[in-house]
Amino acid sequence: MRALAIAATGMSAQQLNVEVVANNIANINTTGFKRARAEFTDLLYQVERMQGVPTRGGEGMVPEGAQLGLGVRTAAIRNVHIQGTLNQTGNELDVAVVGKGWLQVTGPGGEVLYTRDGAFNKSDTGQLVTLDGYAVEPAITIPIDATQVVINETGEVFARVNGELQNLGQLTLASFANDVGLAAQGGNLFAETAASGAPVVGVAGDPGYGTIRQAYLEDSNVDPVKEISELISAQRAYEMNSKVIQAADEMASVVSKGLR
Repeated sequence: MRALAIAATGMSAQQLNVEVVANNIANINTTGFKRARAEFTDLLYQVERMQGVPTRGGEGMVPEGAQLGLGVRTAAIRNVHIQGTLNQTGNELDVAVVGKGWLQVTGPGGEVLYTRDGAFNKSDTGQLVTLDGYAVEPAITIPIDATQVVINETGEVFARVNGELQNLGQLTLASFANDVGLAAQGGNLFAETAASGAPVVGVAGDPGYGTIRQAYLEDSNVDPVKEISELISAQRAYEMNSKVIQAADEMASVVSKGLR
């Protein structure tokens, strides 16, 4: 019975939907996290009667056919790159991107990775690094005797040494033609792909780029109320698909009893 297979695809899809929602809720306090959304498409159709074919008498055409859908499949899990709220931390090494753009870091293999998590720290040599120790790109080294670090809205980094400000370098931002095409690497890091397009690196505040806000971090853009409503909706859809399987099983049971 086809209803069993069709409902099974629906249950599998809603299980994935719940897993996506669970990951969103789990990262509700993850800095710079972007919520994900499961997207589905229908499967192939089985044609019972083709539309547009000549009628039996050949005097006209069949205006409407009969096509039976065979279920649902996962099309994508889309990251929703909407700005999260800003959280003031008071830490002078924390930065948030307000608007479009990605901070750049050097990954473990020497490749450039991209993040919205600006919770930076200093290495043992004074280099600006992420919480996992990956160096910020372009490299910024803070002098040991610096008493203050200032980062302006355009990403210029200054250190106060002996009462005077020294320019240490420039934080740049990368933008992509298709942000959702970036590949998540874990650790709040993303990698360039063919779908995202090549990065275009520029200065914060320039047209097409956001600005830098020192002593702030961008919170996760997960809305707990929305996630709970999505969870309830997925749960109800899963239950309805299970009811279809139960109904199909009862119908098959009636048929099998009649054949005895």
